[in-house]
Amino acid sequence: MPFSPNNTHVQTHHLTDDGVFPNNPNLPLLVYPQAVAITGLKPAVAFETRFGSNRWGDSWRNGIYDYHHYHSTAHEVLGVFSGSARVACGGDGGVVLEVHAGDVVVIPAGVAHKNLGSSGDFGVVGAYPEGQDWDMNTGKPGERPKADRAIATVPLPHADPVFGAAGPLVSLWKVHP
Repeated sequence: MPFSPNNTHVQTHHLTDDGVFPNNPNLPLLVYPQAVAITGLKPAVAFETRFGSNRWGDSWRNGIYDYHHYHSTAHEVLGVFSGSARVACGGDGGVVLEVHAGDVVVIPAGVAHKNLGSSGDFGVVGAYPEGQDWDMNTGKPGERPKADRAIATVPLPHADPVFGAAGPLVSLWKVHP
């Protein structure tokens, strides 16, 4: 059954600073199980089209790096178009997600993520909110406090990457003073 905001549970994970990775003090990691129906011969295109129509662009296709990394200047969405994987989010003390074709994971700026193992056919489409340029951080000494300052200034997206202006992200992601 196709995913819609009215019939599916959105998983939220609040990931806090672990001393190495800042994660995000205000915005939860979001997981939308089976968010996009995988049909036809070009499932990656379904994610690219959906994300692009909701103002999430600069999309790419690949996997997820096998080392912890995070972006301090952009939020990121990952849509699994084939296979499955175990993904660590939030550093070694965070959560481990089991993701499958059709799932979407929305990663707030600052949240570390790492592929712990995947099927041979694993593939994701990644994208970023319109106007946001990503950087790459791996938890090395010296990245912070610059990364912390950058994370605090990343604006909220204009829309949920899957469901647009009325999607779950819009109500679940709020800036706290």
